[in-house]
Amino acid sequence: MRRVARRFERADRYRLAGRTGFVSDDTEQTALLGQALALAGPDDSECLRRFRRSMVGWLARLPFGIGGATLRSCVRMMLGLARPGAHSAGNGASMRAGILGVHLAHDPERRRRLGRSLASLTHTDERAVQAAMYVAEVSALCALEDSPNANPATLLSRARAVVEETELGAAIDQGLALADDDAPFPEVVRSLGNTGFVIHSMGICTYCFARCGEEPITAIEAAIRAGGDTDTHAAIVGGWTGALHGAEALPPALVGRLQAGPFGASHLRGLAEALATETPPPRWSRIHALLRNLALYPVVLAHGFARLAP
Repeated sequence: MRRVARRFERADRYRLAGRTGFVSDDTEQTALLGQALALAGPDDSECLRRFRRSMVGWLARLPFGIGGATLRSCVRMMLGLARPGAHSAGNGASMRAGILGVHLAHDPERRRRLGRSLASLTHTDERAVQAAMYVAEVSALCALEDSPNANPATLLSRARAVVEETELGAAIDQGLALADDDAPFPEVVRSLGNTGFVIHSMGICTYCFARCGEEPITAIEAAIRAGGDTDTHAAIVGGWTGALHGAEALPPALVGRLQAGPFGASHLRGLAEALATETPPPRWSRIHALLRNLALYPVVLAHGFARLAP
């Protein structure tokens, strides 16, 4: 957290490779899930089959930043195992779950049933599964017609009802309490933890959205400043604020400088349109995505080594 605070001021520009923004594994997996939802329609089994196939292809394109549990699960999918999920309480299932909540905002039964199945494809620990269901539940409540006038903390409290796991529920409750108490941010991070363990991440995301959810960019900046699994925290909180306030609440200058091609701004807008209108999702080049990953590996490694510097 101290390193982030020292190097980061505001989310007003991209910092990976010049002025162009590149999405992380969180957005890519979210887009692949959205594609599976669009192609499968109301068929849950087909959605699971398509998403599983997409994850195998995603691994073959050599993504950077992939979590250990997701890596193991994708290898097992590649080998054809019926139950590929790893027993892990990481964030991999949660970071992609928001799109499911928005898409099935008016179908809570299917949302929760399919949400559990999708999470279990990569993470079988009940804490990770219920965290993914919680992320989807918050997104669904944010996307409902009457939600823009609702208090973010109220929406989080309502979504808390899907969580039965004691440890996860306690972390969410603590995040809500700290937001209500207006506790100093360093104290919040020390209390909640920021290791990338899903319990810590759900506490952090809950706090950031409850405390700052009415101002999207402020909430995203808080998620980044918390340190730890920053891209996932920002992806989850950003997804919630987007569901609540709409894409127009994000800074146009940032969105306009997002990468072209696969998983870029046009691709993501086309995917959103496909889900909203129940039409086929946009086509995109797998080769282009692979070449982009290979080209960015030196940049990503350079940033990784820079983090080791004092």
